Amino acid sequence: MPADARPPLLSPAALARFFLTAIIGVALDLSIKSLAAARLKYAAGVTAIPGLLRLEYTENHGAVFGMAQGQRTMFLIVSIAALLFLCYLFATSGRRWFYQIVLGMLLAGVMGNMYDRVRFGYVRDMLHGLPGWYWPSFVHRLLPSLPTEVFPWIFNIADSLLCVGVALLLIYSLFQPPATAASSTSADTAAPPVDAHANG
Repeated sequence: MPADARPPLLSPAALARFFLTAIIGVALDLSIKSLAAARLKYAAGVTAIPGLLRLEYTENHGAVFGMAQGQRTMFLIVSIAALLFLCYLFATSGRRWFYQIVLGMLLAGVMGNMYDRVRFGYVRDMLHGLPGWYWPSFVHRLLPSLPTEVFPWIFNIADSLLCVGVALLLIYSLFQPPATAASSTSADTAAPPVDAHANG
């Protein structure tokens, strides 16, 4: 059997795409978290890119955007379920190499934040996008519950991998051919040729 025709769980190339992407993502996430905790925890924030990115250390006991504070057990259960689901998606991913890389990104995002919750009980965040950007007053009059700042949330590399990974999956699904068309094409290819002289 050719290497590229093996099931993903038996294909070294597919396993490398999935797990190496996850390992690199987790290593990057945890190293930046450790660096931020060591240098920014008791210091003022640092402007990385003026108007676009500021480094500010914070400890998030909730989910993305600070929702559901203190629900550690629930987050761990959801994270384990997400890990199992991502492994299932990989096992059924066929030869879709880009899809396998994106699944590896999502795996890294889940594992990075899960590590923090298991070890510390919270997630270490340090990336503040669009610092100092505020909604115009007319927007606040229309939507008074909206935060004053355009993007008040602080996130990390794992969050970025999750958000970018989900966006890439949505875009990828738009360009995927329908499964019925793909299966009919493969069936036509597999059909034996007709012998024109068989009946004559």
